[in-house]
Amino acid sequence: MTIRGLRTAATVTAAVALAAGASAGIASAAGAAGTGAAAAGSCAPGTLKVTTTDAGSSQAGMSHSGTYLKVTNSGRSTCAINGYPGLALEGAGHTALKTTAHHGDTYFAKDPGAHQVTLKPGKSAFADLVWTHAGPSSAQAKYLQVSPTGSNSHSVVPFDTLVDGGALSVTAWSAKLPSAS
Repeated sequence: MTIRGLRTAATVTAAVALAAGASAGIASAAGAAGTGAAAAGSCAPGTLKVTTTDAGSSQAGMSHSGTYLKVTNSGRSTCAINGYPGLALEGAGHTALKTTAHHGDTYFAKDPGAHQVTLKPGKSAFADLVWTHAGPSSAQAKYLQVSPTGSNSHSVVPFDTLVDGGALSVTAWSAKLPSAS
């Protein structure tokens, strides 16, 4: 066989392998959709933007304060998140502060429990974040790291507040604002 013949055979073999792989991918996607598995894949790093918001309601009382975490899909594709945000407090100069995150109900909201939230481009999910600030072990936080998916990919948001013992309470992500009922 000539060199030209070898190149043609290699090209045909590669095309057949690529087509077989693409068919397998389509079959896998169809099979996943047919079994009730999520149609949207996990949100890729860099496609989620995190902010804090009071959402028009004050969360303060009995030495407790709170805010909502809002994660928005800034990507071009629909994707999904599940569970609880990863959290870490930072002090001045972005120094790490001891942080303990408690998952579940907060002082102001009922936990919806871990479940998948599908985010179309531009859409958001919310979690309720609460802390106390009256004890002698309060740490002065300046920033909050939020990992929407619990991975190493995170956003850092301003968070200038006292937090007792670095303890935060947070609900799971939800398509709606978590509430007391």
